[in-house]
This record gives sequence, C-alpha cells and structure tokens, in this order.
Amino acid sequence: MTEPILMVDDLRVRYGRVEAVRGVTFEAAPGSLVTLVGANGAGKSSIINAVSGMVRPRGGRITFEGRDITRTPAHRLVAAGLVQVPEGRQILGTLTVEENLQLGSPGRGGIAEVYQRFPVLAERRRLQAGSLSGGEQQMLAIGRALVTRPRLILLDEPSMGLAPLVVDEVFRVIGEIRASGTTVVLVEQNARRALRAADHGYILASGEIVHSGPAAELLDDDRVVQAYLGVET
Repeated sequence: MTEPILMVDDLRVRYGRVEAVRGVTFEAAPGSLVTLVGANGAGKSSIINAVSGMVRPRGGRITFEGRDITRTPAHRLVAAGLVQVPEGRQILGTLTVEENLQLGSPGRGGIAEVYQRFPVLAERRRLQAGSLSGGEQQMLAIGRALVTRPRLILLDEPSMGLAPLVVDEVFRVIGEIRASGTTVVLVEQNARRALRAADHGYILASGEIVHSGPAAELLDDDRVVQAYLGVET
C-alpha cells in the first residue's frame, strides 16, 4: 500500500485565545486531489497555512513524504517540493509577469513550462502583473508555484472573486496539474465544484472535520448536501 504524501494528525491552530483549528486529521495520497471545504471561518485557510509553514501550529503533527515538517519554515518546504498558492493571489503588481515567475524559479526551464501551460502569460510577460485581469492574475499565482516543480501544491480559494467562465478555466488547470502527477490539496468555499473535482473530501465546521469520505459519496449524501453544501446555483 502506497504511503500518503501528506499526513496531518490532530492539528491545532490558535490565534491568541481563539482556537481556529481543533484536532484536524487528514491525509493525501500521492497524485490525488483532496479538498477541504466549508463556510468562511471554518478553519480551512488556517490548516493550509499550518501545512505550508506560514503558521506555527499549537499542537499536532504534519508529515510530508515521511518527514515531520510541523515546525519547518516555509522557504525550506518550497525547496523540498511543497508550495502554496495563497488566498488573494498575492502577486507583486508592480513587477512584470516574468519577474513574478523568476522569483519562484530556480532556472529558466520552469518558466518555459509555465508559458506552455498558460500562453496568455507568455503574451503578457513584459506587462506589470497588476494590469492583468483577475483570472490572469490567478493563473500567474498558480504558475509562480509551478515553476518550482512541486510534488504537492496547496491551493487556497483559487476561484474566489472570479467570473463563472474563469472559474471553469481555473478548475480545468487544477485538473491538468493533478493529471500530471502533482498532488493537490484544494481549499474551497465552492464546495460542490471542489468535490466534483476531488478524489476525497473533508468538510469543516468551526475548526473541526464533521464529515469526510470519497468526494462522490459526499455529493450523493442528502444529509451532507442539505446541511453543508447549500442550494445548487
């Protein structure tokens, strides 16, 4: 049996007196797409930030490729093959598209691959990143992560604020990333869309996992749909 590439065990995250994540346990198999879904404030981003080294957990254990990374700094995790695309994209708007990609790239090969995947970025490589549309900025944020050739990519609310057609394109790209063999952990408020794309899903409420299982089964469970997924739009 293949060992999980990522294991999170009894994770706890606290901000002052506020316990944002309580006893969260989940895993991701190599090459899979796992999604964490839930309403705003459910603890999704706190989990992702703890896994990527941006937040120091109060307790629990995080293992990547068999190594304990619970207290490993974010920059060392990037070098080890674990990267995050943060909520809100966080590109550097005054730099060009290519300069943004160069910040994450150890060499030219990774940038060339990003341009092949996102031809629109190649066309706009000399433009300031802040001049791009929201969808193009999201592609740039994903591309900036891909230039490192990660084995695990964490995507935090990649569809947020985007038009429906652009969301379709973002999820198409996510599917391609997964198909290439890269493991994806996807955090999304758009629960139905995320579960349709995923192999396995974890539904969070108030910092805890309240349901988990194969994504298709969660979508078929009327109790889960009524309680956590809302009305189809």
